[in-house]
Amino acid sequence: NEYMNSRFYFIAKSTLILVYGVILAGSVVRMTGSGMGCPDWPKCFGYLIPPTDHAQLEWTPNHSYNKGNIIIVNESLQVAKYDFVSSSTYNSTQWEAYTKHDYAEFNPFHTWVEFINRLLGALAGLATVLMFVFSLQFWKDKKRIPILSFLAVLGMGFQAWLGKTVVDSNLAPFKITIHMVMALVIVALLWILKPYARTTRNLVLRNTLWVALGLTLLQIIMGTQVRQFVDIQVGLWGYDQPSQWLDNVPVVFYIHRSFSIAVVMLHLYLLKLSFSQQEKTRHIYWILGCIGLEVITGIIMYYGDFPFASQPIHLFIASILFGIQMDWWLHETNTKKQHNDLSI
Repeated sequence: NEYMNSRFYFIAKSTLILVYGVILAGSVVRMTGSGMGCPDWPKCFGYLIPPTDHAQLEWTPNHSYNKGNIIIVNESLQVAKYDFVSSSTYNSTQWEAYTKHDYAEFNPFHTWVEFINRLLGALAGLATVLMFVFSLQFWKDKKRIPILSFLAVLGMGFQAWLGKTVVDSNLAPFKITIHMVMALVIVALLWILKPYARTTRNLVLRNTLWVALGLTLLQIIMGTQVRQFVDIQVGLWGYDQPSQWLDNVPVVFYIHRSFSIAVVMLHLYLLKLSFSQQEKTRHIYWILGCIGLEVITGIIMYYGDFPFASQPIHLFIASILFGIQMDWWLHETNTKKQHNDLSI
């Protein structure tokens, strides 16, 4: 039984790390504007391994093409209808236009940033499936473990489908937000697989933690909305004029910025509750550390004109904060577990 527990512990922990890696990679994709680096899904320009040079996407005579391969012709994507070897002249009947969107640009850097993001997503998906397979050994005694593991598999599948719809919609803002929220749902499911053996906890502390989780999720959603506005500004002003990105910001920006005060105050109250209840946990210190870093990176982005990597770091810390809050809330609410339960 101990071997089974330790093996599942390793797989589940690795899955959680990979999911966080996907969140970080996704934030880098957004920071670099690489979301359409691969205009199709799940392949990239119709290839399992994406191209590295624009010449690979130009029509070439006497070249072997496979069904689904994509080339760029007159600033439009053309998809091979079937396997064939091209002749000396371009034959349009062998190709059909890509109709899901009209984005037809190739940038090797953007393509490979997006490809790495997808590769990490695929690895995380495989790890989730493996976690579910190993969780079946607990079906007799701890049914919640395979059930939660299966929900995580469904979540990863839904997340993959969301990724496809994001690309097909040419990065529709609302779908990007849903994509980010779903990633946090998967993180929450993986944290829920971490049971605790504890006695009954303080109800006020538990409910306050629940409110903190909600506020953090709301902050992340508003932050995603702000990021969508910045994406539009980048398109207008270009990457070489970051000082213009926050011109005429929407109201959600000011709400997001001011709302951080409420988040800080709530967690200071949690610190007070921890001391008053003699709650010996390091969660609150990790949480306050993450909030401090969030405030610092937010200030740096606003006053420093979005220095390199500040945006993905800001988002990644927010997702870590959400995970630690979830862990602490579970720590306080799991009152019926035995000391020999799994812990990841």
